[in-house]
Amino acid sequence: MKILAIDPGSEESAFVQLYKSHVGLHGKLPNEEVEVLICTEWQYIADVFVIEMIASYGMPVGREVFDTCVWIGRFYAATLPKERALLYRRDEKIFLCGSMKAKDANIRQALIDMWGGKEKAIGNKKDPGELYGIHADEWAALAVAVTFRDMER
Repeated sequence: MKILAIDPGSEESAFVQLYKSHVGLHGKLPNEEVEVLICTEWQYIADVFVIEMIASYGMPVGREVFDTCVWIGRFYAATLPKERALLYRRDEKIFLCGSMKAKDANIRQALIDMWGGKEKAIGNKKDPGELYGIHADEWAALAVAVTFRDMER
């Protein structure tokens, strides 16, 4: 199953394509471009779209969170007719790290460990690993993809 996972933001969103253990397309683009790609080119490279969903923990939030919620809805609608799912960050934390207290660095390390450690997973420019070039919010998108893939098994 080819998964295209999206870590949405209020203005830009990160994405990662995952097929088995192979990381394909990845990057971060303005939301308007992501929406167009979901409706066009990405329909041909994904069997399922998985979008990270926002959850309320009772704390006040700002405009950015609400803007992100709007984009989640737009992306979710754009994925039709493909299979689609929403995945909460807490599910990623528990699945990958075994704790709700996990931070981004813990999730990144768990993903690197899944691919055999830093030297094998990331490698270097001369000898790149499977995760070479993944950076910033793309790690969150990869966490969405891996959690969905492994929870579906």
